[in-house]
Formats: sequence, C-alpha cells, structure tokens
Amino acid sequence: MLNKSHLRVAFSYLIHHPLVACNTPVIYFYIIGNMKNTIAVQAFLALGQESRLNIFRLIVQKGDFGLTPGQIIEKLGIPNATLSFHLKELVQAKLLLVERQSRNLIYRPNAGLVEELSEFLLDNCCGGAVCTPVKATKKVKSI
Repeated sequence: MLNKSHLRVAFSYLIHHPLVACNTPVIYFYIIGNMKNTIAVQAFLALGQESRLNIFRLIVQKGDFGLTPGQIIEKLGIPNATLSFHLKELVQAKLLLVERQSRNLIYRPNAGLVEELSEFLLDNCCGGAVCTPVKATKKVKSI
C-alpha cells in the first residue's frame, strides 16, 4: 500500500530531476490507492439507514464466514422482502460480496472496501502527523 512518503519521494524527484525544466509546471498525482469521493459517498449513503447499518455490522462480525439471509432474519427479525432490498443496496454499494453455495446465498463484508473507507476518512487526520487519542475531560458545572 502506498503512503505519504511515496508521494513525497515522487514529488521530490520531479522537483530535483535535471530533465524537468524549472519554468515548466509539471504536476503528477499518484492516484493508485486513492478512493474517489463518489465511491465513499455511495458507501456512506448505503450505511445511512439504520436497518442496513445493523445488517452490515452483523455481517462484519462474522467476517469471512458470512451469513445467509435466513441467519440474518433470525438475528435481526427483519422481514424477508425488506432484508432482500437492504442486501441489494449494500451489494450495489460494494460493501458486501455475495456468493452462491448450492441453494444458499452467503453475504460477506468487502474487507478491501472497508479498509479503503477507513483510510479515506483518516487520510488527512491530524495534518499528516501521528494521531494521539485525546482523553475526554469532565466538564465542571460552575455555580
């Protein structure tokens, strides 16, 4: 996976390379690994509904084993038609992967996209510095 140091090295190379003229504006962006806003928005919109978020979280807990629609109905008590609609939305947003095993559909989280979403959210966290957790402080009521 590429990180910010790769970008710095590539940019430094462009600036200091003898074949690049100083007065010629040359800007290259290393796009591999960067998530587009539209993909992130589509994923977050799919998770923006409470039932879909609960379904997704349940499937993520099972990891690579995944769940069948029947197992999801057992755990969450969502009607079959409603569940089918929500699963379709999550698959279209690429948050879930679906595999047919004989007569069953197995839904699994798309771990790659989940990881990319996390990186997308934290990409510019703390201005590129290492983030340190901030402890919550109690507010004291003034009398």
